[in-house]
Amino acid sequence: METFGTTILCVRRNGKTVMGGDGQVTVGSSVIKHRARKIRRLYEGKVLAGFAGSAADGLALLERFEKKLEEFRGNLVRSAVELAKDWRTDRYLRRLEALLLVADKENMLLISGNGDVIEPDEPVLGIGSGGDYARSAALALLRNTDLDAETIVRKSLEIAGEICVYTNRELIIEVLEK
Repeated sequence: METFGTTILCVRRNGKTVMGGDGQVTVGSSVIKHRARKIRRLYEGKVLAGFAGSAADGLALLERFEKKLEEFRGNLVRSAVELAKDWRTDRYLRRLEALLLVADKENMLLISGNGDVIEPDEPVLGIGSGGDYARSAALALLRNTDLDAETIVRKSLEIAGEICVYTNRELIIEVLEK
């Protein structure tokens, strides 16, 4: 059986970039783990990266992305574009079933195996089975409150956990400050 389902959310506000994710790992219809760590700090702690999809595939992609960051001296956009190119053209990588959400103090990107490197119009991105729920909640909070980025991420992930059966409330949250 394939491991799937998660929620990763990233929000930027007032000089803070915050990425959070739930900890649930599901195999089929069973919850196998409650506190998985699906977000990593990369490149000397200057880059946040989270994955959704197959755990093994997500970890393999994070490892490759980290190598790209080293190769391009922390240039997030260039590293993302190069990974997306490799992911789309390499036979092995094309079979990987995951999405990456990466961010530094200036950029926030979604990277997919289709060759997509997407920067959002607003400083909010969500991926995974609960990603749309969390993103919707975050956009509403960002547009209609003065809450800080970390509070928006926490509240939005909690809302996603109430709606998405593949998302729990065991949250991991990482913060980058300018």
